Amino acid sequence: MKLLITGVHGKVGRATVAAAQAAGHLVTGVDLGRPSFDRPDPGAPRYQQADLTDAGAAYALVARTRFDAVIHVAAIPEPTGNPPHVVFHNNLMGTFNLLEAAVRLGVPRFVNVSSETVPGFFFPERPFLPDYVPVDEEHPVRPQDPYALAKAFGEQLCDAAVARSDIKAITIRPSWVQTAENYARNLGPQIRDPDEPSAGFWAYIDVEDLAGALLLAAASDLPGHEVFYIASPDVASKLPLPELVRRHHGDAVPVRPLDRPDAGGISIAKARRLLGYDPQRSWRDHLDERGQPIT
Repeated sequence: MKLLITGVHGKVGRATVAAAQAAGHLVTGVDLGRPSFDRPDPGAPRYQQADLTDAGAAYALVARTRFDAVIHVAAIPEPTGNPPHVVFHNNLMGTFNLLEAAVRLGVPRFVNVSSETVPGFFFPERPFLPDYVPVDEEHPVRPQDPYALAKAFGEQLCDAAVARSDIKAITIRPSWVQTAENYARNLGPQIRDPDEPSAGFWAYIDVEDLAGALLLAAASDLPGHEVFYIASPDVASKLPLPELVRRHHGDAVPVRPLDRPDAGGISIAKARRLLGYDPQRSWRDHLDERGQPIT
């Protein structure tokens, strides 16, 4: 496939480009960083600098090649490091402009990277608990913060796009993304101490499994607009999810039947069924039972 991948300087974008090239796809990468006039590294994809909040830049990107799919990863990744209006404007308008260009210029597939925060996880200003765990795609959406709000509206943009055109759209809601370099910093504390809280109910996703899911979405011919949670199948703890929920929340959060004893707080059943998603990586590949790096 000929793929346009945005946000290629971020951890998810880098992994997605690497996976796409390893699979033989032709990649054009996009981000805000300036390109260099040096010779590119051998095998490096074509790179374009673009601010996707500018509609002209989005149209110019999409018009250059007849892409088979757009994988839209680029975003400010959380709401606390920038003023709220900056987060909301950047993330929503980037999605709007790129999706509008894809519709008008005939790109057949659009992969929208949303977030597990859409239901209300991680950054609420008032306390939030889900209606049940594992959370699935049927769970109500109640975003409070500008990041989750922009992601929720981005999903609605995909609904509107498929209603008015022939484009097919898939939204991926990743859990907390981990790389080989940050497992110990991010997940180590909750592996070591079961009293360490987890805003995402002990769910996570390895960046390489996420990249694989994004490529599955880009190749999919599913009609309309489908939303999928993408997470690792196991809980990021030594304790099972029901015990963790009781420990932290008592009976306030019902635990639904689990597909495996060590399942995490986000269900990936729909992605397995419709995308063929089959994650292969675990925190245990990087951390021991004490939450320390495996050397």
